Amino acid sequence: MKTHLYLLLLAAGISAAPQMSSMAELLTLLQQMYESMAKDIQNLRIETPDDIDDVNCVSTIFEGTEQLKANPAMKKFSVFFQKFEGLKPSRTPHLPKEGKCDTERKNATTFIEKLMTFIRKASRNARA
Repeated sequence: MKTHLYLLLLAAGISAAPQMSSMAELLTLLQQMYESMAKDIQNLRIETPDDIDDVNCVSTIFEGTEQLKANPAMKKFSVFFQKFEGLKPSRTPHLPKEGKCDTERKNATTFIEKLMTFIRKASRNARA
């Protein structure tokens, strides 16, 4: 019985590991983007949710990421954008029709900081 339980827990851990490492990789890439591009994208303004925890703002986060991706200075971070797009199906199908999201156009570095928080929280939810 103990062996069966051990194997079950091992299988659960293995199935969760790829998503956790993916989240860690996203955060690392985003931190690199933030550090290397902070000065280059200061003039870029992105619609940024006031409350990153608001479920009504998930699509706003993905839309802001698309705007960031469209900036020519972001081409070298295409890996981040591809991996982040992979989160969309897991973050959006459970949502009812989104309501109003309070936003404000803020500079890109502020948006990236909020995006880091969003990914960290998504990573915590994936563990739970």
